[in-house]
Amino acid sequence: MSRIAVLIPCYNESMTIKKVVEDFRRELPDADIYVYDNNSDDGTDEIARQAGAIVRYEHRQGKGNVIRRMFRDIDADCYLMVDGDDTYPAESAKEMVREVLENKVDMVIGDRLSSTYYQENVRMFHNTGNRLVCFLINRLFHSQVHDIMTGYRAFGRLFVKAFPVMSEGFEIETEMTIHALDKKFSIKELTVAYRNRPAGSISKLDTMKDGAKVLGTIATLFKEYRPYNFFSVISVALCLAAVIGFVPILIEFVQTGLVPRFPTLIVVGVVATIGMLLWICGIILQVIANKHRQLYEMMLNVMAQKIQCEKQGEIVIK
Repeated sequence: MSRIAVLIPCYNESMTIKKVVEDFRRELPDADIYVYDNNSDDGTDEIARQAGAIVRYEHRQGKGNVIRRMFRDIDADCYLMVDGDDTYPAESAKEMVREVLENKVDMVIGDRLSSTYYQENVRMFHNTGNRLVCFLINRLFHSQVHDIMTGYRAFGRLFVKAFPVMSEGFEIETEMTIHALDKKFSIKELTVAYRNRPAGSISKLDTMKDGAKVLGTIATLFKEYRPYNFFSVISVALCLAAVIGFVPILIEFVQTGLVPRFPTLIVVGVVATIGMLLWICGIILQVIANKHRQLYEMMLNVMAQKIQCEKQGEIVIK
């Protein structure tokens, strides 16, 4: 029997955690349900334990830190990640798990934005922020993902054990999506219902602060995964600025044979040189990034073979 782990990162979710654990226990009775408490001070851990969850702790604050600890600690064939705020339906869990175990999908995304999210979510700027993030990532990485920041996902073991978690906070979902797109993991989206938090339950998201972090993550990963495109944009902008500054000098030289504005000419030359150097840097870094993808793919092949051998060994033992 395949091992299924339900991963629930929590910070002060005492109002909803019992229902979340019970709902997923009902839908996935053979799964191990893990609640990782992230310094809650409202008794979330005790409520989860009483509901039958396996409770563990991550004391470094931030959802990314919790996910890093979960992925390191837990061994399973399928990992289902869900928030502890009771905004995602447990009824979709079986189908998401089935896609991983039977169809070998590396990451299943629970797509809220194609269902009830825009009607249920009442927080200012969240709808606009989700649209902006989806637009940027789909344009920069040539993808068609509908929900980038959903916290409802299922993963195969290969993705979990080969995913280098770098984020510390809520930008973790954005990092997951970009990593999967860049490394060509198989992705499937399933439309899931979304419901707003119950009355009295408070979101931990800071719209502006966390939104800025997400945009910063997109820019950083675009630079690291697509360095040629990133540096080419800056190079073109600098070269255009240099051309705009050089044209009046050139016209004046043609008309009079004189170059009276040498400081401007020097600045234009420096800007154009920097632009060309950045373009060359982009070419070099792109070669390095492509080589890294090749090495990563080889590492995945080794890990996949190891996982397959472990499964065969378990079958023999049983």
